[in-house]
Amino acid sequence: MYCRMAAAAPAVAFVASVFFAPVLAQSTNTPVTTLPEVTVRAVRDIDPALTRPSLEAARIRASSTAGAAGIVDADDYRKGSATTPADAFAFAPGVFAQSRIPGAEESRLSIRGSGLQRTFHGRGLRVLQDGVPLNLADGSFDFQAMEPMAARYIEVYRGANATHLGATSLGGAVNYVSPTGYDAAGPLLRGEVGSFGYLRGQVAAGGVDGDVDYYVSLTHFSQDGYQQQSVQSNQRLSANVGYRIGAGLETRFYLLSALTDSELPGNLNKTQLLNAPRSANAGNVAGNHHRDFRLTRVSNKTTWVDEGRRLEFGAFYSNKSLWHPIFQVLDIDSNDYGLNLQYSGDGQLGGRRNVLIAGFSATRGVARDDRYTNVAGRPGVRTGESEQTALSLDLFVENRHYLTQQLALVAGAQAARSSRKFEDRFLANGDNSFNATYSQLSPKFGVLYELMPAVQVFGNVSRSFEPPSFGELAGGPGITQVRKQSAWTAELGTRGTLGATRWDVSAYRAKVRDELLALNDATGAPLGTVNAPETLHQGLEFGLDWTLMKSLRLRSAYLLNDFRFQSHPVYGNNDLPGLPKQFLKLEALYAMPGGFYAGPSIEWSPQRYAVDMANTLFADGYALWGLRVGQRMSKGMSWFADARNLGDKRYAATTGVIADSRSPGAGGQNAAQFNPGLGRSLFVGVEWKS
Repeated sequence: MYCRMAAAAPAVAFVASVFFAPVLAQSTNTPVTTLPEVTVRAVRDIDPALTRPSLEAARIRASSTAGAAGIVDADDYRKGSATTPADAFAFAPGVFAQSRIPGAEESRLSIRGSGLQRTFHGRGLRVLQDGVPLNLADGSFDFQAMEPMAARYIEVYRGANATHLGATSLGGAVNYVSPTGYDAAGPLLRGEVGSFGYLRGQVAAGGVDGDVDYYVSLTHFSQDGYQQQSVQSNQRLSANVGYRIGAGLETRFYLLSALTDSELPGNLNKTQLLNAPRSANAGNVAGNHHRDFRLTRVSNKTTWVDEGRRLEFGAFYSNKSLWHPIFQVLDIDSNDYGLNLQYSGDGQLGGRRNVLIAGFSATRGVARDDRYTNVAGRPGVRTGESEQTALSLDLFVENRHYLTQQLALVAGAQAARSSRKFEDRFLANGDNSFNATYSQLSPKFGVLYELMPAVQVFGNVSRSFEPPSFGELAGGPGITQVRKQSAWTAELGTRGTLGATRWDVSAYRAKVRDELLALNDATGAPLGTVNAPETLHQGLEFGLDWTLMKSLRLRSAYLLNDFRFQSHPVYGNNDLPGLPKQFLKLEALYAMPGGFYAGPSIEWSPQRYAVDMANTLFADGYALWGLRVGQRMSKGMSWFADARNLGDKRYAATTGVIADSRSPGAGGQNAAQFNPGLGRSLFVGVEWKS
């Protein structure tokens, strides 16, 4: 109502002055008094999409969480080259993201040590697009399905704070939220070129026509690669169309189509890492290792909103065809589908504010898995044939009750049940079929206190649950029967904004039981998964965004990771391998009028960390320097130049994980378990939007 009246005010004033001023002047003898000039500004009568909260609404929702949560604004990472998860999550507190292949999308993505040993086909996180899962039904996900350039922002809810997104795991969830026609009107063109044959482009457009709005994005990424055997070529179509059915009711349909062809260079030993980082693992070259797939995903989200109440329904279907020559040739075709329903109500209980959120989700997936010996990247003799069916059911409820306007108590619970059915159709080595079910009830209790407007402290205690994916059960040379992973986590933290300073700090401690630890052999081939009886994950997640003198913006993200075994019969209290113990990113950007910016960046891993569970093989610490310069405009032409690793440091961005480097065949100190980081490189780009 206010918007319409504000927009109509100039017209009303004009009509009144033209038609009634002469009459009024003739009907009175009162002297005319000249009033001070008043400026009236019209407000656009365009409401945001109901199915997608605005960036500011998303930030408010995150700040209402009694736990660690934050928002990544896509406008920040669009100021430079943004292809990998490491680019998108560079300054997201609590998120560790590093590319497995230099400059490529395949990554190690972890929150609080989730999926600790997984550097391929991720797990341990719920990954969504617009609130609808990108994960397969067994919980695994593909990095090439994520397109940061087709997101307006990314929500990051760490740990049990992601229950409203259907997450049950230790890590939580990340949700890529798309632009709509309301905030992406007009065409956009973007092109990037860079070192090692890098090419990236985007064509996008959006608009509104009455009750219909739309957004469509087509992207391309390719590179010759820093390493041998690391050519990449990925294309993605991301689109959505929304229809405002009536007041408070909107439906939106989404389409994601991805075509990806990726060579896999494999792991190097430390001598190769330091002296020949652009080489590839000889076995990967001989076997022409690839990960190629075609993905088509359609989904719908329908939202009803009325006076503090919100009801959302979502459904999706996806088909993926994977061609994956590695230690064997994997030919997998999978179909996944699911639905989710969520209600939230912001009202009164006992005369005090009360917010209730409840939801249900169900996903089912069926995969046909054919395996063959690898003959130079081509299928040889059949080694396996199976059908794998995964079903996941999740029900949650969470209530936030305000004892005062500043103090809220949170209580909730999530019931999860998952099944994994493996039908062995090969039978050459006997019948390896199994049918397993995993379930758990996970409570959560928390408190949120607002010290002052936009400044909060919070704490919570929660339980998490992660059943094994088929990558754990049938990912190695045979079948490994493993148990579910569960954990109790306690966290304390604060976040807020004071003037030009924004911060997000959390400390957590998780007691994990039966942690799923995946192992590789000396060539990087998976050996299967084991359960570690008891492990400890604890650490500090720190983020700071500070603007000085309205022109110098300082950003930092720091991780302290203390992950270790607890009285293990073999490994005692050794460190868990796979992630740096400390990881720091810093950037200082000086901004000038007209959108120009320039400044240096630092990435620092200050100490070595373990590659094997026996703690006999380590990846060394490193420090990298970079520089960004560019000009960002709200309309018209923008440009950037992004220089990375200016010192041409040779280092391991990620590593494989093995049990003990001293074991026969593991390779000792010469074990091939290191993935090199990108060398000295330069990327330049231009972007134009109307």
